[in-house]
Amino acid sequence: MRIGRGTPRILRAHPESCACVLLALHLAACSDWLPHVDLAPDYQPAQFVVPASWHGASPFVEARPSDGEMRPDWWKLFRDPVLDRLEEQAMAANPDLQAAAERFVQARDMMMKARSRRMPQVGLGLGASNNRQSEQTLFRPPDIPIQEASVSIGGIASWEPDFWSALRNATRVELYRAEERAADYGLARLSLQAEIAANYFTLRSFDAQAAIYSHSISLYKQSLDIVKTQFAGAIASALDVARVESLLFSTETKLAQVQGQREVTEQSIAVLVNMAPASFTVKPVDELRVANFTIPQTIPSTLLERRPDIAGMERRMAQANREIGIARAAFYPNVSFRAGGGFEDDGFNPTKLANSFWSYGSVVALPLFQGGYRRAQLQQAWSAYRETEDRYRSTVLNAFREVENNLSLTNRLTVAAERQDAAVGATLKTQNLTTELYQGGLASSLELIYAQVATLQARIDSVQIKTELLRASVALIRALGGGWDRGQLPADDQIQPFGTFQYVNLDKPPPAGGIDVNAGNNRVNNDLTRPAVP
Repeated sequence: MRIGRGTPRILRAHPESCACVLLALHLAACSDWLPHVDLAPDYQPAQFVVPASWHGASPFVEARPSDGEMRPDWWKLFRDPVLDRLEEQAMAANPDLQAAAERFVQARDMMMKARSRRMPQVGLGLGASNNRQSEQTLFRPPDIPIQEASVSIGGIASWEPDFWSALRNATRVELYRAEERAADYGLARLSLQAEIAANYFTLRSFDAQAAIYSHSISLYKQSLDIVKTQFAGAIASALDVARVESLLFSTETKLAQVQGQREVTEQSIAVLVNMAPASFTVKPVDELRVANFTIPQTIPSTLLERRPDIAGMERRMAQANREIGIARAAFYPNVSFRAGGGFEDDGFNPTKLANSFWSYGSVVALPLFQGGYRRAQLQQAWSAYRETEDRYRSTVLNAFREVENNLSLTNRLTVAAERQDAAVGATLKTQNLTTELYQGGLASSLELIYAQVATLQARIDSVQIKTELLRASVALIRALGGGWDRGQLPADDQIQPFGTFQYVNLDKPPPAGGIDVNAGNNRVNNDLTRPAVP
């Protein structure tokens, strides 16, 4: 913008250059029809040779191939309404999940920023000034007026035709990054769902253990009363009383520990469902239930389409491929066009045609020597691509490991749970028989205590094994993708958040890939004393 005669012109526009601007707009709209070369290598996702079936087996997976797909609301397989409600609350209000959705929105806008560089850049400015010099200015020529005014209206337009697809590839990099963020959101959602379920079953495990300890404490108190009565009658010794008291007090200690662990787990769930721990509670139950269900069998080759972390890493590899094209474009001439002009007048009538100025031209730049900078940049891009390919393979291997681990765990823990239930039955029978013998004077107090301790430990072990089985089943579902598939990623044409000439309804972009944000009222979940979903 020009303020005075001594101020350089920065922003310029002129009717005679409008044709250049319109031509640039037209060329930008049709830029894909202009001659251009895509210097990025041909991209194909890595192809892996995988086994035809899983090594492990699980009672939760159907033995025969199934055409069905796992439900996205997979937690309903456990048929627990409390768990269903907690999952719904977490999906509606968890702050980390909403932050992941915002990162996807930001990635969409970053794509739009990269895409905007392919369009003509147009600016307009208006400036005016009125200056007066001192009459006593040293060495002031006599013909220079003391006071002068200046008004300028100007603008400038520039455009880069992108013959080597550097800008196109930069746009595609951001496009793929947005799709990666969508996959990250899917992974965050699946991880949150699995963490809620795992913590919930841990909570129910503590409930069942507390019920067992409470029942045993009541039994030990009765035994202590019997032993004290026998001691008063000189039938039992003080050693017998001390043994029963030791068993009672140690069991009460374990009950207190379990109750503390339950409170900590309950508070962890509260944070996941966006509630302050003091305002959240889950009513205890006395029994841990293991649901019987089956999930569709997933063959190894389809796992690559079922895991959001694998999809996200593949999109990162696609970005690295486009970065190679950008690095290659630096070896070729860079061409840009520029047009500018406007009006300038020393008074306040700048619209006279005689007071107009304009300029247009083009720049072609080709660095000849940069000390190896461009070669290093290209070599780095190739290395980064190979790194992402290695990390992609590592992600795939880790996915197979997680599936096989949890197939083995659920299979072996199912057998262990059945055997442990049998052990509980045997220890209960032993305890009952030992109690009858003790009451008849045919068994010692030490034998009775051993039987009671064995029964208590067997029941606690049964609950812990079943808890591990439930957590392993959750981990298996998560490892198989939890009902997610690559088709949930937004398509390329859905990433753009708004139209090129859209200037209204810009509070947030339309949802894409099922991902939406609370742009209108982001504080809707700031009440941490009530659940988001009743």
